Amino acid sequence: MKYFALIIPLIFLVLFVFALVKKIKLYDTFTEGVKEAIPLVLSVFPYLAAMLMLSELFERSGLSAALTSFLAPAFRFLGIPPEIAKLVLLKPFSGSGSTALLSEIFATYGADSYIARCAAVCYGSSETVFYISAVYFAGTGRKNLVKPIAVALISNFLSVLLGCFLCRIL
Repeated sequence: MKYFALIIPLIFLVLFVFALVKKIKLYDTFTEGVKEAIPLVLSVFPYLAAMLMLSELFERSGLSAALTSFLAPAFRFLGIPPEIAKLVLLKPFSGSGSTALLSEIFATYGADSYIARCAAVCYGSSETVFYISAVYFAGTGRKNLVKPIAVALISNFLSVLLGCFLCRIL
């Protein structure tokens, strides 16, 4: 584990030596990159703000709890523990919210339980689809997002389904 702590400093050292060999002005190149990043940040910010507000609204409105209780029987039928239904629904919207929920599941059921293992697989095999879509598509300027988001959500759900199945048999 001690060697892993050296990876980042080693990368910086290699880049610095590479810049010296190629006679690249490191500071000037860095500041030019920052200048180009500022317009990107300004164009992405409205999308990020909207996604953060929508994910908070989804949770606080009670829609998340209602949808979780409604889908719990279907999840149970598919082999997904109903206790992680809220995590399955929250993960595409909020990374920090799903991290807190994962910690809560670990504390409630124990880290070695079947439910906790399924929750960990669900957390690790899925992504915050709406956040990533907001960041990526804001940079590309693409407006029709239905198909890519649908594919991402379906693949997230299939990864949860397969992960819970593997947790059950392993």
